[in-house]
Amino acid sequence: MNERAQHEVELVRFKRRRTPETTKFGPFRIIAAIVLPLWQFAAKYRFAPNSKLPAQGPFVLAPNHLSEIDPIAMAVAVFKLGRLPRFMAKASLFKVPFLKWILKITGQIPVYREANSGDANAAGARHSAMQAASHLIATSGGVIVYPEGTLTRDPDMWPMRGKSGAARLALEGNIPLIPAAQWGVQEIMPRYGKKLNLFGRKTVRVAIGEPLDLSEYQGRPINNAVIGEVTDKLMAEITALLETLRGEEAPTKRWDPREHEQSETGRF
Repeated sequence: MNERAQHEVELVRFKRRRTPETTKFGPFRIIAAIVLPLWQFAAKYRFAPNSKLPAQGPFVLAPNHLSEIDPIAMAVAVFKLGRLPRFMAKASLFKVPFLKWILKITGQIPVYREANSGDANAAGARHSAMQAASHLIATSGGVIVYPEGTLTRDPDMWPMRGKSGAARLALEGNIPLIPAAQWGVQEIMPRYGKKLNLFGRKTVRVAIGEPLDLSEYQGRPINNAVIGEVTDKLMAEITALLETLRGEEAPTKRWDPREHEQSETGRF
């Protein structure tokens, strides 16, 4: 058996799972009625057979980041699996006329950045995570958080070094942290591309993993060491899922932009 066959998983087509959350009339239903038919011209989905999300209750879904159009791709995947997609958005966006209305009625979650450096920055990050976690618990909602923080810098588009946001949010709220991988959306819009390739439907492959077992961290202080451990475990699971979608083995060492003198934000 060759290397590709050892890693690749047989994907399946899922019929959209209709749940009370996704069929209830409201802003999401209206947006879905507009977006889904248009997106279907560009993409068809295939899922790893065991892909699923909790039927109810809060969760943090952490996928890899390939393209600036990823939020649409993952939002549709989450909707197909029977849950409403939500994202974290800068609190300042909630002050923009009309946009703030859209963000609020669709349940997007504000992120408050109250400090700029040092210990104050860490305290601000924790406060923001606790607010977001409280929101998820109160609404029994799920949120999509890209743990890489930006599009991967890896030359072959494997997941790179993760940041703390997804792990911190899950730990602060004792919320299930679910790794996910996607592949194929970069054929619709290349990494840092400016144009959509809408000619011919592209296959978007998605794998949703099992929630990470975080029981060993219960009762422990949520410090940088713990968050770093959980982030490393999360990125390893995301990479393993992506290996099954690509049918390839990822590099042993995860790409770290700092080691290659690359910016960790914006374009590069």
